[in-house]
Amino acid sequence: MSRLQESHRRINAEIAQEKAAALGRAGERLESALAHVTSLGRRLDAAADPVEQARLLGEYESARVRAIHVRLALVIQREALGLRHHRIVDQQFPEPPRRSR
Repeated sequence: MSRLQESHRRINAEIAQEKAAALGRAGERLESALAHVTSLGRRLDAAADPVEQARLLGEYESARVRAIHVRLALVIQREALGLRHHRIVDQQFPEPPRRSR
């Protein structure tokens, strides 16, 4: 293998590695956002005070919207990498439900 070919191979390997790492970081951000929504949902379920419930419901909805945006960013990043089917994202990272309480 020529020196130029070896350099090209190493650069392509580094690019592939960085793509995989970036996709992993996007998945970690989504996991974190979903965990925050889940935590707020549990706190909302445990809250007895109506004022506290209203406050937590607002926090929950804000966190839910943020998680939806982070999930969309992951899907867009997957699309940019050529991954067109997102069933695994739907299964592993379902969109958090709306809550009324």
